[in-house]
Amino acid sequence: MGGRLMHLEVSKLHKQFETSKGTIQVLENLNLHVEQGEFVCVVGASGSGKSTLLRLIAGLERPTSGTIEVDADSVVGPGADRGMVFQDYTLYPWMSVQKNVEFGLKLQGIDKKTRREQASYYLEMVRLTQFAAALPKQLSGGMKQRVAIARALTSQPKILLMDEPFGALDVQTKENMQQFLLDLWEKTGTSILMITHDVREAVFLSQRIYVMTARPGTVKKEIEVELGRSRQQKTRELPQFKNYQDAVMVELTTPNHQ
Repeated sequence: MGGRLMHLEVSKLHKQFETSKGTIQVLENLNLHVEQGEFVCVVGASGSGKSTLLRLIAGLERPTSGTIEVDADSVVGPGADRGMVFQDYTLYPWMSVQKNVEFGLKLQGIDKKTRREQASYYLEMVRLTQFAAALPKQLSGGMKQRVAIARALTSQPKILLMDEPFGALDVQTKENMQQFLLDLWEKTGTSILMITHDVREAVFLSQRIYVMTARPGTVKKEIEVELGRSRQQKTRELPQFKNYQDAVMVELTTPNHQ
């Protein structure tokens, strides 16, 4: 993958929280990167600091020390260069699908005509044009998440950050959404960094996987997934697929050596 532009670079990242019981070290000397057009997953046990890492990259929290850069610009807060998709959809229930997708653009001061055109473009891309006037309560879980993805993409971010986006979905819907996301990634070429606890999901989606240690979280292992760029349901049945799953599981279940 040499020669690609570096979109995201996280260096020597530390994050600690002060509590009444003392200092909690959540992340310690964590390093990772995402190259242009790359799909990367981060896996780790519950409490390893995965979601904190994503919130730091999104600019929703500040690191204790270390640097986070997008295209060599330091992250000091939220920005349109990073789109964020959470597990719980975060849609406004009183707004139509169209208005939900337009909302971020409205906050940026984009004019009404441009907002409508961009939102319509991404609604078509996520195959929800016919539901533009619907309210979120009228949609299935998978459809709600497609709306959230469309909304994140309208600002044309350099990197899409996803925190367990399919964690609340049933197995069949989850696998359908994984395929949908891969197809969308192919179309847009957007760099993606996804947090997941689902090893099978990580292997199916990503080109590289970072395995995190238990708290304080840091990168224990970086695994390159060489299953080709275009993947289908049958990819999950390949012997290599299980080999990658096993390799990740070994890292997750083997005690840290520090």
